[in-house]
Formats: sequence, C-alpha cells, structure tokens
Amino acid sequence: MAELPPSPLIREALAIAAEAHAGQIRNGAGGIPYIEHPKAVAQLLAEHGWTEAVLAASLLHDVVEDSSMTVEDLRRQFGEPVSGLVAALSDDESIESWRDRKTEHRERVVGGGEEALAIYAADKLTNVRALRGAYREQGESVAEELKVPLDWKVEAWEADLDILRAQAPQLPFLDDLGRELSSFREDRAAAAPRPGT
Repeated sequence: MAELPPSPLIREALAIAAEAHAGQIRNGAGGIPYIEHPKAVAQLLAEHGWTEAVLAASLLHDVVEDSSMTVEDLRRQFGEPVSGLVAALSDDESIESWRDRKTEHRERVVGGGEEALAIYAADKLTNVRALRGAYREQGESVAEELKVPLDWKVEAWEADLDILRAQAPQLPFLDDLGRELSSFREDRAAAAPRPGT
C-alpha cells in the first residue's frame, strides 16, 4: 500500500477521521479498528495518484454516517471539494429501506463525478477484500456482524460494479473489484453444504 502524503490537509483529515471513528470496530472485517478502513481506501487511491483533496475526502468518507459530524462541519473545516465529495459518499439515512437507500446513494455518487466514483470504487474494493478475509476465518457466521443479509451485500456490490463500469470504466481498480467479487462468490459456493450431506 502507498504511503499517504505527509501534507497538512492529509494529517488533519486523518486526525478528524481517527477521532470520529475512535473505539469503533469495522463490521464484517475480522474485528479491525474502523479507522483502518478509510486509511486503506486512501492508500489505494494514493497508489493511483489521486489529489490530496480526494485522499482527504476518502479518509473522511464515513464520518458523517458514523459520528456526530455533519457535512457542514466538514465544509467549515475543509471547504470544497472535500466536503462535497463526503456529501456524495454519505448514505441518506432518512431513506428507510436499505436497498432504496443504496440505489439513491449510487445515483448521488454518479452525480458527484469521477472523483466521487473513484472513492466509491476504492471503498467497495476495500470492503469486499475485508469481508472475504473475515469470511475465510468465520464462514457464514460473519453475516451476524452485518446490518443486512450477506446476499444483499453481494447483490449491492454487484450493482455498484455495474454502475462503476458504466460511468467510470477507466478506473484502475474495477477489474480487481470484479475479481474479488467473483472469488467471494466462489468462496461461498465452496463452503455451502452439498445436498445429501
């Protein structure tokens, strides 16, 4: 993984993210501290030369969903485009249905442009990799950590990949995301009980 640039913007974003996610554990990721997820997303983007604003937004992409911080707080502290990217990447919790919320979220990310799509893709790849690792250790019981059934997660990630391929086929991690999803489906198929056993 690439090192993050030691700039004031990145240091500040990392500090805010670490404070927002303090004490949180990432569900479906084998018990790792939550902050490791946005760091992994930012490192993946850094490997591919994205701007410091994109890296800062990727570090902050879950703070609105998972802390008391608001998009307006981020706008005051970081300005645009960082806060605008985080807004595009934050679920609208007022939408009750998980599936409807994810559909609306995809549409909003598309409206956020290539930078939002890049963070979204890196986020999904990081999520699938983490869940695959946890699945290898825990099997189907990893689903107990999730807010929705495992099948729903996989369906959502497949829909994410479809929209990313349609809207931003140039992103370098889409093939990796496709391979990880295929491998995850294979992992689950191999672990499924065979009829008659």
